[in-house]
Amino acid sequence: MTQSLEWTDLDARTVDTARVLAADAVHKTGNGHPGTAMTLAPVATLLFQRIMRHDPTDPKWLGRDRFVLSAGHSSLTLYIQLFLSGYGLELNDIESFRTENSLTPGHPEYGHTKGVEVTTGPLGQGISNAVGMAMDTRYVRGMLDSGAAPGKSPFDHHIYVIAGDGCLEEGISSEASSLAGTQKLGNLVVIYDDNHISIEGNTDVAFTEDVLKRYEAYGWQTLHTDLLPNGSIDLEAVNAAIEEAKADIHRPTIIRMRSIIGWPAPKLQNTGKAHGADLGAEEVAAVKEILGFDPQKSFEVTDEVLAHAREVVGRGKEEHEKWQLKFDEWRDHHAEHAALLDRLVADKLPDDFEAAIPDFEVGTSVATRVASGKVISAMAGVLPEFWGGSADLAGSNNTSIEGAMSFEPEGSPVPNSSPFGRIIHFGVREHGMGAVLNGIAVGGLTKPYGGTFFTFADYMRGAVRVGSLMNLPVTYVWTHDSVGLGEDGPTHQPIEHLTAYRAIPNLQIVRPADANETAVAWATIVEKQLPTGLILSRQNLPIYEKDQAVSKGAYVRVDASNGEPKVLLLATGSEVQLAVGAAEQLESEGIPTRVVSMPCFEWFDAQDEAYRESVIPKSVKARVSVEAGLATPWYRLIGDNGVAVSIEHYGESADGALLLKKFGFTVDNVVAAAKQTLQNVEQSS
Repeated sequence: MTQSLEWTDLDARTVDTARVLAADAVHKTGNGHPGTAMTLAPVATLLFQRIMRHDPTDPKWLGRDRFVLSAGHSSLTLYIQLFLSGYGLELNDIESFRTENSLTPGHPEYGHTKGVEVTTGPLGQGISNAVGMAMDTRYVRGMLDSGAAPGKSPFDHHIYVIAGDGCLEEGISSEASSLAGTQKLGNLVVIYDDNHISIEGNTDVAFTEDVLKRYEAYGWQTLHTDLLPNGSIDLEAVNAAIEEAKADIHRPTIIRMRSIIGWPAPKLQNTGKAHGADLGAEEVAAVKEILGFDPQKSFEVTDEVLAHAREVVGRGKEEHEKWQLKFDEWRDHHAEHAALLDRLVADKLPDDFEAAIPDFEVGTSVATRVASGKVISAMAGVLPEFWGGSADLAGSNNTSIEGAMSFEPEGSPVPNSSPFGRIIHFGVREHGMGAVLNGIAVGGLTKPYGGTFFTFADYMRGAVRVGSLMNLPVTYVWTHDSVGLGEDGPTHQPIEHLTAYRAIPNLQIVRPADANETAVAWATIVEKQLPTGLILSRQNLPIYEKDQAVSKGAYVRVDASNGEPKVLLLATGSEVQLAVGAAEQLESEGIPTRVVSMPCFEWFDAQDEAYRESVIPKSVKARVSVEAGLATPWYRLIGDNGVAVSIEHYGESADGALLLKKFGFTVDNVVAAAKQTLQNVEQSS
């Protein structure tokens, strides 16, 4: 039976202080989202003061519960709780909301403000990240403490989410929520702020479905709470619903919490104007009068309220100490697992990692997607923290770990599966997969990857961008990388994708030329721990000698016979073989030629000037780029006299080899381009 909340007058005053701070902060800066933050003040205070296990003095404590503000536009909801709870934000930070260099930017940013678990703002991303966080919790528990009873492991914790109508309208949340139901993620609790208002007014203009019936169909526990007669949130009911949610360990839970946006603003509550604009001086003053605050004062926080709220620091330390006893007991009885945890926390690779990376036989041929699959399985043998899967394309992406079990809930009918398996079946949910991978990665202990065809990377771009913004070490395995895909036709043949993804800051795009480059690339990706797209071929490619310089992003694959090239052939992926063939022909005609394999622009740009000059000397102006994609990113490298062998149009349905030849990806065409660039240089001199 749920105990009474026993909410005191001082608790209520803390809530009202949070409401007034939200109104003041937006009013001072002149922009922001006051209405939702005012509305959510009671439930946010409930979570931080009574529900969640957290220690404000140690925001990265392994045993903490996680809070995700999926409705990231209501960032003040989180910032005010971090201030009141003692995470390091102070009142001046709330006053500096949305201003330059503040710790309180417009939307919560991971790594910028202590206590922010994940960057949110693009709607639907946060709740989807939370699904990944819940999956990661189960996997880590299985990796370190699989024998513990439910709820008894030091690695058990809950993930609490506040989401709004916009989050649940976005398709990404449907993808991730469906997966969460299949996975029976009982440690995930979503509070759905059902206020019926969006920027364009009442949500009935576009959103009339029964959300709880949809989530029931996903396999979630569904609960709801109504308003109190005065229009405020029924906090007693919300508390009881959260307790009921925690009691169901076999299903994620969504609580539809009815609310009124902007309550108790007398004129603007329950309107679209309360969503994303300053309430104005008159309305802010009226709110203060209704709540018993001095309308002449701004950012009023009494010593009594602050001291009361920060009592959570002491409670958090007590919880942390209790957890530490359980953790120490675990460590005493699990020496091997404890050593693994120490390595993971230190973010170190095992001593046998490099030896695990396979070599591939020179002179043979294999598709880089196939080589990648072999490397994945080899690395998994020494990296228990390495896990992932595919958006229903595992057989084509080669993302399954050989001999591993599928990640499925207890009692799943899926053969060879376990709640702690390593192969994730994301289903045909690319966008959801991207956000789930981000959620896994913020856990910090595991190394996730996920695959699909490169053309479908467009479906997950929003999640990839947010993951790159957070600089999360997620690896995206994107296969079938060009018109060489063949018969599936232009819908499945990526043309502009290399250019588009190279445009995302922080994202490393790696397109290896052969199996050995793929092996070095994978090792480098794991070592660098950066967001990375690994772009792989469907077709077989000839295998060259392994060169560790792959890790530098570009290197001399074949040098000019005299060591002084007159022309540079710069290529990636499947087109490196064409550059090698063209160099042989040009050399036979007396033209010294250097072939540069450039698997990763970003890695190459990170090298010092001396190395970059040693690979691509400024003195050699005759340059050709060879890549089965748009030429756009190459012009900064090939210059005004350079020639690009590229594809600037969509493909067609036919044999891949035929299409590559038809569209100019041949040795003869590369030779012709080399001669053209030499002529351009001569004419310009």
